[in-house]
Amino acid sequence: MEFALADVIDLTTSPIDDSTFRKACKRTLDENGALVIKDFLKPAVISLLQQEGKDNQHLAYYTGNKHNVYLTETDPSYSDSHPRNRLVTSSKGCITTDQIPTNSALHSLYQAPKFRDFLCEVLGEQALYEYADPLSSINLHYAGEGQELGWHYDNSSFAITLMVQSPQQGGVFEYVKDVRDADNGDMNYVMSGDILDGNVNTENLSMDPGALVLFRGRNSMHRVTPTIGEQTRMLVVLAYNTQPNISLSESARMTFFGRLG
Repeated sequence: MEFALADVIDLTTSPIDDSTFRKACKRTLDENGALVIKDFLKPAVISLLQQEGKDNQHLAYYTGNKHNVYLTETDPSYSDSHPRNRLVTSSKGCITTDQIPTNSALHSLYQAPKFRDFLCEVLGEQALYEYADPLSSINLHYAGEGQELGWHYDNSSFAITLMVQSPQQGGVFEYVKDVRDADNGDMNYVMSGDILDGNVNTENLSMDPGALVLFRGRNSMHRVTPTIGEQTRMLVVLAYNTQPNISLSESARMTFFGRLG
């Protein structure tokens, strides 16, 4: 089964092929480093994805690890208490592209040329390509009671997510915009440490089920607070490359998915 785009997206409130709408989305992302489009998915599709998530949660690969905010190996030239080496906790479950049902609306949305064109214009990219490996293009993440994503910076310049199910409490996306300048090698250890110490005011992104979120996390430090309550937080990551025929590294696939294919 293949979904028409109009069956997946509310094109009345989110006219993704409209030039004015695209420019407004791009302006918001450029100014804020984040864009949340509420009610992007139709209610019927949200319900379908929630049920798919529940039906396939038993397939999820769960990871729990300690890492620094830069997602790099520790550096012995700094102390363990230095922001470069301080460890935070991340834990979640994940099902991969090949575990998403073939008739899921997620495949139809991910592959839709109009959706990809919209993303390209808003992100300022020439083209977007799916991953060459069978695991990494569409991932559904699960965060149960007490699970969280610790403070970190992304390696990629953008992230595209869909909120499927909110938890009863917790699971809040917090961020501080433009902390470091990775391209110029400025890691801003002082402010990164202040954020870890809880001494910097953070911004929150409100993501209700059905919201599409674009976020530039390469230089903006961010986290997801622990989930509270019995209802699992479910979030879809739609991952694209700016070059064709790229696979996620084998080490990353083993870390996040527990397998290569």
